[in-house]
Amino acid sequence: MVRITEDLVRRRAEHNNCEIFSLEEISLHQQEIEKLEYLDKWCRDLKILYLQNNLIPKIENVGKLKKLEYLNVALNNIERIENLEGCEELKKLDLTANFIGELSSIEALKYNIHLKELFLVGNPCTEFEGYRQFVVATLHQLKCLDSKEIERSERIQALQNYPEVKQKIREQEQAYLLKRAREKEEAQRRMLERKDKKQKQRESNIGFDSSDSLQNKENHQAEGDGEQETWRRVDDDEEDRRFWEEPTPYTPESRLETHRYIEEKRRAKDNIRESKKREKPLRTLVTAEGKVLNVNVPKLHFSLKDDEENNQIILDLAVYRHLDTSLLDVDVQPTYIRVLVKGKPFQFVLPEEVKPDSSSAKRSQTTGHLVVTMPKAKEIIMAKQKVSTSIKHSDCNTLQKNARSGQAEKLEVDPSKYSFPDVTKIIQEKERIGQGPISLQPEKITETKKSFVDFENNEDVPPLI
Repeated sequence: MVRITEDLVRRRAEHNNCEIFSLEEISLHQQEIEKLEYLDKWCRDLKILYLQNNLIPKIENVGKLKKLEYLNVALNNIERIENLEGCEELKKLDLTANFIGELSSIEALKYNIHLKELFLVGNPCTEFEGYRQFVVATLHQLKCLDSKEIERSERIQALQNYPEVKQKIREQEQAYLLKRAREKEEAQRRMLERKDKKQKQRESNIGFDSSDSLQNKENHQAEGDGEQETWRRVDDDEEDRRFWEEPTPYTPESRLETHRYIEEKRRAKDNIRESKKREKPLRTLVTAEGKVLNVNVPKLHFSLKDDEENNQIILDLAVYRHLDTSLLDVDVQPTYIRVLVKGKPFQFVLPEEVKPDSSSAKRSQTTGHLVVTMPKAKEIIMAKQKVSTSIKHSDCNTLQKNARSGQAEKLEVDPSKYSFPDVTKIIQEKERIGQGPISLQPEKITETKKSFVDFENNEDVPPLI
């Protein structure tokens, strides 16, 4: 049985920031509600209330909604109009497709002086002779009945024939109430028969199970699970066919029975689905002999890198970029690594033994991948070349600079160790008095050329190349 709860009302009040005390409009249609309650205490300012397509059998607990202007309770199990006297501002009432047979109950709407529109289409009372005349003559404030405007001449004629029409309506009401009493008895009998049938079927199944020995039961479970499932499906299909093909009158009881039958089937399917989930065997990660298996249930791409320079193994697991890190569980063991991604295991056997305590796991900020660094257990000792102490400090610096630059070493010539003169100082600097580039001073260059004439050729000086 679905009840109106505060949580339900708040969820349906999202347009009002989930505030229910100031709520003016709410829609609770198709919620399978079986009782109308609490709204007159929580939502005193309601003006529009939608309750269509539920299982409400009675109008109640709305008398304190003084500001209510529109009430829609179409497609419910209401049989009588009542408890609306307190809705002083009620202007529109929709009772379409209910089970109202007591047409005289509309006299309770006389106190709703602002009521202008009333909908009773699809109710048993609409089949009564003189139905429209009775309603028009009873409710003087009405302007529209069943989407049809009430003319002034129609109301005058209805008032003239009101005593006769009222008598006919009373007689038809009595006949309908007797019919409803028989329908209720029939529905009660049918419900008891169905309960007895289910009880007998349950007892027969228990007796069949107890008569089998344990060994036969095990053999039956091992060999005939598929057949049992098939027979269960056949029985369910046969029961469904009988239920839906059986002719039943359209009454509040049959409508409620249909709803409960559908709900029962839905629960049975959910239970079967949950049992299948529970019966699903767990994936084997380690065999009985202790052998660790490679498993990739989440079906993620990965790469394993052997970093020999740093003596470590790096695992790059391509987990989903936007996956929350709290859904990852990393377990590094000396011979394998296991990662749970949303409960699904990824397990990989490592090529070498690693140190679990020194391992680290990080998420990439760009790709979101999980990078696990695992140092190897066997350390590799790398030989280092020692530099002799006889090398001068300056030479060491020179070698280090050359090694860093990666360029070829150039030899420097000490001019004091050689007998030939320095060719770069042949031209005297004092003759070049002018400023700026040589190309801009041609007169100075000419004077310099004239000084070459008085220059003596010394044979000891090597020729210029």
